[in-house]
Amino acid sequence: MLIPAQFSHTAGPRTGPLAGPAARAAAEPSTGPAPSVPLPRIDEPREVAPADARELSRLFFRRLRETTEGTAEHRYVRDTLVEMNVSLVQFAIRPFRSRSDGGDLEDLLQVGTIGLIKAIDRFDPDREIEFSSLAMPYIRGEIKRHFRDTSWAVRVPRRLQELRIDLAKAKEGLTALLDRPPTVADLAAHLDLTEEEVIEGIVASNGHTSGSLDALQADHGDGRTDGHSLADTMGAEEPALEHVENIQSLAPLLEQLSDQERRMLSMRFGEELTQAQIGAALGISQMKVSRLLTRVLAHLRTSMLADADQDGAGAAQEAESGPEGASRGAGGGVPK
Repeated sequence: MLIPAQFSHTAGPRTGPLAGPAARAAAEPSTGPAPSVPLPRIDEPREVAPADARELSRLFFRRLRETTEGTAEHRYVRDTLVEMNVSLVQFAIRPFRSRSDGGDLEDLLQVGTIGLIKAIDRFDPDREIEFSSLAMPYIRGEIKRHFRDTSWAVRVPRRLQELRIDLAKAKEGLTALLDRPPTVADLAAHLDLTEEEVIEGIVASNGHTSGSLDALQADHGDGRTDGHSLADTMGAEEPALEHVENIQSLAPLLEQLSDQERRMLSMRFGEELTQAQIGAALGISQMKVSRLLTRVLAHLRTSMLADADQDGAGAAQEAESGPEGASRGAGGGVPK
């Protein structure tokens, strides 16, 4: 974070990161605003010891309230406060190191710094409380919000995210109390929820983590793998399967057609002949071939749809119709 080199009222001899006279004035407790006390120039705010940063922050907070927002001095004071207190962020992210890899620590530091900035903007030095008492809840809150919004493999509503935590705590407590894994009914009674809400929370908790289909699966108790991934064990959808039912429904309907009609269909859709070629082979006109094909196809389509409706009605209706009625319902042939 860039900090202005110095202001005119901060110039003067200095040793170390703090200006001599100003540093002594800042280190002494103050009972009220002291605009006349010059701010120390801090070249490396992050190098200031925590004890010194605490005392210096009191001086900088008083000056922050006296300066006008948007001015160069206000930016300098605010940025210096952020840099001096970034150690609070580093302390706050320690418990979360196990939940992220090395690349995410920088993200946690940035997220925690957002909470630190919010605390600086809301801190009132006149209330005479330690700044860290206000800053730590803000910092931890931003870090937890970051994990809540980014760590789930599948995005689920916030209430289900919170329910997952409640379920985990309830399972742990009830397992120790009941000396067995709790059931859905146990969890529902303990959390004062319905069983449907508990089931919804359990299902949603599966979205917290995910595994790769290409990851090798452990096929042995010692963790060894045989080189097979989960994707290798999953079946693929067979496109031709959807035609099996249609073929099974169409076969008995084709048997009811005349030889000429079956031959016409075979030449049209099997040999892919034109209507004119079919007419020449059968000794009829192309127009008649067209009419016959249209009528046969309409009959087959209607009969297949009717069979599907009858299957949905159940076997009782089919038994009631009897063999004779079934024969009539199948169409009994195509009118010539």
